[in-house]
Amino acid sequence: MAFYWNKVDAWYEEDEEVFVHARDPFTRIDCLKSSRNIKVWVSNTLVAETDRPVILFETGLPPRYYIPKQDVLQSFLLTSEKVTRCPYKGEANYYSIKIDDVVIDDLAWFYRYPVKEALDVANHICFPQGKVDLFVDGVLLDKPKTRWD
Repeated sequence: MAFYWNKVDAWYEEDEEVFVHARDPFTRIDCLKSSRNIKVWVSNTLVAETDRPVILFETGLPPRYYIPKQDVLQSFLLTSEKVTRCPYKGEANYYSIKIDDVVIDDLAWFYRYPVKEALDVANHICFPQGKVDLFVDGVLLDKPKTRWD
């Protein structure tokens, strides 16, 4: 048997909408509030710093550091039209980053209304470690290679 995901308006598990594809019962996410110092540098420019990130752990992926929107320098953010969906987190909106005259498209994302398992990252911004210089407590993280980095 086969079915076409995109041939219906929405899919549900019981009464909860499922995005993109059915969730794998062996994949999970965990959100942990932290007091680690996080700094995000893009093109040698500090664009975000916080001591109150939410670290999102997802099976098979590197930890993602979500920064409260208030701790990101808003002058660098450009609203993007890009929207993606994740069955484990919900619908993501994107920001491009503009530094001087250079625009880096769709560099950061956030979940305005995440699914309940990811509620702690609501309105926090994530910069993928593979595309920025991300420091955690003063230590530069390695740049992982995932399909999003």
